[in-house]
Amino acid sequence: MICNNRRGILALLLVAFMLSGCFRYSFTGTSIPDDVNSVYIPFFADQSSGGTGNLSDQLNTALVNRFINETRLQLSNSRNTADAVLEGSIINYANEPFSVTGEGQSSLNEVSISVRATFQYTDKEQAEWSSTFNGSDTYDTNENPIEGETNAAVEALNQIADNMFSDAVSGW
Repeated sequence: MICNNRRGILALLLVAFMLSGCFRYSFTGTSIPDDVNSVYIPFFADQSSGGTGNLSDQLNTALVNRFINETRLQLSNSRNTADAVLEGSIINYANEPFSVTGEGQSSLNEVSISVRATFQYTDKEQAEWSSTFNGSDTYDTNENPIEGETNAAVEALNQIADNMFSDAVSGW
């Protein structure tokens, strides 16, 4: 009987606390400032002079998906109408041997990608951060190397998008 009363009191206190406005909850673990409603993510230019032909598209899609699906933010079509801007470029792409067999041939290659990015609230002069993000993944060169490289590049870009998203929302 006492246990049920304690559970009821605990539940009532929890509800009262949540309704008091002192508790902000977000499904991503972050609370977005009330005045931030939109984000502008322009095309990330590929300045790496290497890699697969659609790296920029894949990175932009990954970033947009994270911001739209994991926050309440809307995607803005221009810097002028956005509350925040995430922009940058792909600065390096490398596809190099990672593991070599006894015969001196590569059995695994590693795709490494670097992206330079800046995140800024449009009502502030200074950027929140400006950083270089790196991602990498390996693939078996003996099994469909073209598809392997493409998949490794996608995984590396997903790592980068995850890290950029985390850094952007960590201050919220």
